[in-house]
Amino acid sequence: MMTPQQYEESLRKLNLEVYMFGKRVENVVDDPIIRPSMNAVAKTYEMALRPEYEDIMTATSHITGKRINRFTHIHQNVDDLVKKSKMGRLMGRATGCCFQRCVGMDALNALSIVTYDIDKTKGTDYNQRFLKYLAFVQEHDLVCDGAMTDPKGNRSLPPHQQADPDLFLHVVEERKDGIVVRGAKAHQTGAVNSHEIIVMPTIAMRAEDQDYAVSFALPSDAKGIVYVMGRQSCDTRKLEAGQLDRGNPFFGGHEALVVFDNVFVPWQRIFMYKEYEFAGSLVENFASYHRQSYACKVGVGDVLIGAAQTAAEYNGAERASHVKDKIIEMNHLNETLYCGCISCASEGHQEPSGTYVVDKLLANVHKQNVTRFPYEIARLAQDIAGGLMVTMPAEEDFKSPATGKWLDKYYAGNCDVPTLNRMRILRLIENLTLGTAAVGYLTESMHGAGSPQAQRIMIARLANMAEKKKAAKKLSGIDE
Repeated sequence: MMTPQQYEESLRKLNLEVYMFGKRVENVVDDPIIRPSMNAVAKTYEMALRPEYEDIMTATSHITGKRINRFTHIHQNVDDLVKKSKMGRLMGRATGCCFQRCVGMDALNALSIVTYDIDKTKGTDYNQRFLKYLAFVQEHDLVCDGAMTDPKGNRSLPPHQQADPDLFLHVVEERKDGIVVRGAKAHQTGAVNSHEIIVMPTIAMRAEDQDYAVSFALPSDAKGIVYVMGRQSCDTRKLEAGQLDRGNPFFGGHEALVVFDNVFVPWQRIFMYKEYEFAGSLVENFASYHRQSYACKVGVGDVLIGAAQTAAEYNGAERASHVKDKIIEMNHLNETLYCGCISCASEGHQEPSGTYVVDKLLANVHKQNVTRFPYEIARLAQDIAGGLMVTMPAEEDFKSPATGKWLDKYYAGNCDVPTLNRMRILRLIENLTLGTAAVGYLTESMHGAGSPQAQRIMIARLANMAEKKKAAKKLSGIDE
């Protein structure tokens, strides 16, 4: 397993084509806006090497028998699924943001199932290709970006009917040694912190869409892959010299549009090629795993609840009954989210490939709750924090000889607490509910792993209504 330092050095060896603010980023690792997101990924390497977290953060490879980072592991039993949820909460609490490795982990596990299923039906050798690739990822402890979401264009039209065929990633040429693909993947979390890009179809396909039914993996700096960084609220605060106004000066996340401009993919790295019948299965398995992965929001919720309690104490309001009740409600909502990710893991089952998958109904119920509860937790945190969270002057004003004394005097709360500490905790709440971390906590809670309606569709499909009606009729004395 890599150390955080080795991970950073491995990124320096990549030659990524990254653009931000209209210019190419020459040094991705040290860019002040991107760097906090790299720190968050590096934390996954650090935590895996700490003895107290070994059981949660590492696993034994079912291929080699070696100890590996759990983010590269294929779930072998229910205990693995449960530990995945615990790892998500642990890392969310440690970073207060998205730590960016869940998508790749979920892509690997989904492919371990679907490549096996394709082979059984079609007589292909995708699973053996995949297992060789997995061994490579595990051996080098790599970060994989799971790339599923296409731009989609006109949502009412399937891929093959789009005015621009590139709005869904597709095969444009078949060669003796591989294929050439063109298109893009949007909202790619942690993309420029990744060693590998694992591409998957984004929706179920039909025969006319077979050129879009493709899955493969490539090095993140493969020729023709271009990254355009997304904006985040308050992102340019990271360019400032001080730390106070960043809220969380240590960690962060990022998203990017990843463009595939006629990119060559060798056959040995292709895991689906025109098997359109299995595109929906890959999407469903990946989505179920990734909806479980929102255990991370419980960990970030822990940070926000701790910040709200601290703010109440710094304000001298912690004994107010309404404040106590709001903290209770925040904990109730957060622990309810934890119940969801643990339950779908505990009810997991083994697929024919040997891989364990979560209970898909409960995974979707869990993610549906994640689209709602963090927003209420954030609202209550803002309520407790007070308006100063968004009217506070800049760090430079606190340091200024002309204004610093007045700010220290008039922004004091509890006299036992330094004014600057009160400002730090308020800035953290701002960061988690309005700033850069709000992308990973709130908006990602809403749209990550599929929009709320996607989960509702799956809940409707997976809920066993026939069994529920049977139970009701039996107790009513109805004999049909």
